[in-house]
Amino acid sequence: MPVSSAPRPTGATRSTRSARTARSARFAAQHTPTDQESSVKISWLDIRSLGEAREAILQEALHHRVEAIVADDTADLKDLPPTVTKVLFPQGKALPEDFGDATVVIVDPAKHGVTPAELALKHPEVEVGRFVEIIDAPTLEDACESARTEKWSVLLFRDPTKIPLEIVIAAAARSTGSLVTVAQDVEEAEIIFGVLEHGSDGVMMAPAKVGDTAALKRAAEADVPNVNLTELRIVETTHIGMGERACVDTCTHFREDEGILVGSHSKGMILCVSETHPLPYMPTRPFRVNAGAIHSYTLGKDERTNYLSELKAGSKVTAVDVKGNTRLVTVGRVKIESRPLISIDAEAPNGQRVNLILQDDWHVRVLGPNGVVLNSTELKPGDVVLGYLPSEDRHVGYPIDEFCLEK
Repeated sequence: MPVSSAPRPTGATRSTRSARTARSARFAAQHTPTDQESSVKISWLDIRSLGEAREAILQEALHHRVEAIVADDTADLKDLPPTVTKVLFPQGKALPEDFGDATVVIVDPAKHGVTPAELALKHPEVEVGRFVEIIDAPTLEDACESARTEKWSVLLFRDPTKIPLEIVIAAAARSTGSLVTVAQDVEEAEIIFGVLEHGSDGVMMAPAKVGDTAALKRAAEADVPNVNLTELRIVETTHIGMGERACVDTCTHFREDEGILVGSHSKGMILCVSETHPLPYMPTRPFRVNAGAIHSYTLGKDERTNYLSELKAGSKVTAVDVKGNTRLVTVGRVKIESRPLISIDAEAPNGQRVNLILQDDWHVRVLGPNGVVLNSTELKPGDVVLGYLPSEDRHVGYPIDEFCLEK
């Protein structure tokens, strides 16, 4: 039967940050966060300084359902659909008397002469946030205070180092407000989303060209969906002789209940555990998964499968724990070597057969229910392992609804 894929409890810090992210996105009527997308980041599109491509970029933003449009003139927010948050941020300009259709107003107290709290009392119909430009220790403390107390904190870091952002994120760990950090381009946005693992709740970016908005949304939604794992019963194992197997060394410290999904067929995989558990004769290598024969599939980015043989430094693979929770991890190196191989056949409750070919050695392991670690060479008919049964066939790794027979 399927194993629950409920989100992993990770304490007060993660739960409050998930709540912040959900609150940040609620203004976009089309986006109601679910358990699997509670970590989705928000994207604010800054249209204040766009040139001739502005209309095309704005249409692209609406098509890709960005969470908010940022303008410095209420007229630019007037005709936007109700599915997008309308943010008024008159940076360098005086605040208007009437906020028009704006749902969020960002103020710079030093320039506008009013605090968010004072403005909120005068205009209860909008949510008010604070802009902070971080250039030194005093302004960094201002940013931390804003992160702890304001509903919205829009942060601009002048120096390229991300250490000040780390400090602000740590300061905001138990707050219910949301951090939106200014990014110069999509590459910086990707980094901002990942700082201290939690990342900024959102990014505000002025796109340079058509296509940047789509790339920003992809970066914001980079987390892979959780998977529903299934208990598979071992049918038989066969020693099949020599072949090449791949060890996938990542830039991540795996947990003891975590590994990657690997299988000979795209529609059936088994959860291979990392070398986190102690072994005789050798130290643990918690960054490594002895994953299987080089022809095998594993899950990568964008729900695409990759052959183990095509992974390389910088590739992304999906780490999965025994509850089906996922995260993308980066490959640091792949070691391909000739080793004896063992073929493992298992069967799902619906009768579907799953095959995995591993290095034929006792220290290569897979995971069973409740995180039980099973040595591959000791598997016998009737033993239960955890696996995943994707419903789609694959074409060049991408899921597609077509006929495909794998043997």
